[in-house]
Amino acid sequence: MNIELKMDTNNFCLYARVSSREQEREGYSIDAQLKSCRDYASGHDLEIVKEFVDVESAKQAGRKQFNELIIYLQEHPEVGIICEKVDRLHRNLKDYLTVDDLGRGLIFVKENTIYTPEAKASEKLMHGIKVLMARNYIDNLSDEIKKGLYEKFSQGGYPRQAPLGYLNDKNTRTVKINQKTAPHVVKLFDLYATGNYSLDKIASILYEDGLRGKTGKRIFKAALH
Repeated sequence: MNIELKMDTNNFCLYARVSSREQEREGYSIDAQLKSCRDYASGHDLEIVKEFVDVESAKQAGRKQFNELIIYLQEHPEVGIICEKVDRLHRNLKDYLTVDDLGRGLIFVKENTIYTPEAKASEKLMHGIKVLMARNYIDNLSDEIKKGLYEKFSQGGYPRQAPLGYLNDKNTRTVKINQKTAPHVVKLFDLYATGNYSLDKIASILYEDGLRGKTGKRIFKAALH
């Protein structure tokens, strides 16, 4: 495939992305993505001017490097994007529209696909379908996780961290009363039920009684709430 016939530039930003869940799978590793894109660029006389890598965590939303990629491209109108697959670049329709508004050439190495603003209607349709498939994968994954949690709850399990006053039983995957902290929790409810104590005051009383969090510090109001 002759890149020069398709693209107005030989300069590209490399973008790679992996989630914490996908890191366990070799095919999705950052190193594999970077090597694949670099080898492709080298074999087609393309210049990778900058690389952006996002390693997503379930605890942290957003894509910092993706946002920086967009800012960089806005400042460098002659640069395109090279990425392993469509679902590495686009997680949803918003991402797709953000990139599409830039009007840049896109290369998806593993899918052997080149997409430009001048693409035919059929090519745009196929690209849009791949974006929707990427979104569907995320939605389906969310559904499966929820289904697994609900099934665990229905069987009497507790697949999350046990709340204050309880312990996770690894053998039965349920929760059991923590004999050490349970009396403090009972006192918490008794004090709050009187209507005479704020949560801050209760936190202080429980701390004086010896209740500590996992780090050995005071249990704060938010946790009690």
